Amino acid sequence: MRVDSPVRPGLRMECADGRRLVLVRETPGEGPVPVLFARQRVTHRGLHYARTGRYVSPLAPLRAERARAYAESAAPGGAAWTERWAAHAEAELRAADAGPLHAGAWRLAPDATGWFVERHWDHLLPYDRDRGHLTWFGYGDPEGDARDLLPLRPLSPPEAPRVKAYRRQYREGVLPPVFAWWISGLNVPVVLDGHDRLTAALAEGGRPEVLVLSREADAAWVALCAERPVRAYEERMAALEDGPLRRTRAANAARLLARELEAAAGAPDLTRAWPFPGGAPAWDAAAASYVPGWRPDAER
Repeated sequence: MRVDSPVRPGLRMECADGRRLVLVRETPGEGPVPVLFARQRVTHRGLHYARTGRYVSPLAPLRAERARAYAESAAPGGAAWTERWAAHAEAELRAADAGPLHAGAWRLAPDATGWFVERHWDHLLPYDRDRGHLTWFGYGDPEGDARDLLPLRPLSPPEAPRVKAYRRQYREGVLPPVFAWWISGLNVPVVLDGHDRLTAALAEGGRPEVLVLSREADAAWVALCAERPVRAYEERMAALEDGPLRRTRAANAARLLARELEAAAGAPDLTRAWPFPGGAPAWDAAAASYVPGWRPDAER
């Protein structure tokens, strides 16, 4: 997607000294409201976060009729189905009063980087808390802190009425995807829209389809990242010996190169953050007001 405006979006990251981060939501006629506070650890092994309970999705609620119509027109999970849902989300985000889009190039697509770890899905429901810690590398941290997706509001119980409706859609094979937004300062995608769909898929013992919004990496950076796998591919091809297995090995090398180039092209660019007005003292005061009693241990 190419986006021409706004310069500063309604849903945006702001930052202050001391690795202080905050996700802010601002709509016309309303001042900025903090949605999520976060503090990176000084060791860069993770971050502490606190949700404020003020998050509102920038997308309108999905109707079951749309989900079934999209599933009837294209195989769920396939490329055409994914493109239809990506186009729907793009239109919603462009029209949103408080969405994350700002001027620049963006991607909205399935994860191409292999970010989601299979066993980490089981951590989402039992370890979802308004205040918690996300580990980045797992050095001595509790296993449940290794989560690959951060909800911006509490996940509903699996038996909640809306979740039960989505569980039925999951069993029918028509459940819409979850829309997430990659935020590099958090080193994790957050759930933009689809918290109940996420719960529904997990409650049914499955995994949701996820489309990730991110800033598109600069073409020069993508080309630089592609140099190493291309060179490795050329070396593998040059080393292939003639024989009955040459064609198979060449095809395997080509598929490996394609996956590596796809990952390089799909890697997200850094998320932009704006300065928090008033700096660290104002951030501390805002955190004390919106999430009283939260004292993240960010010095280890």
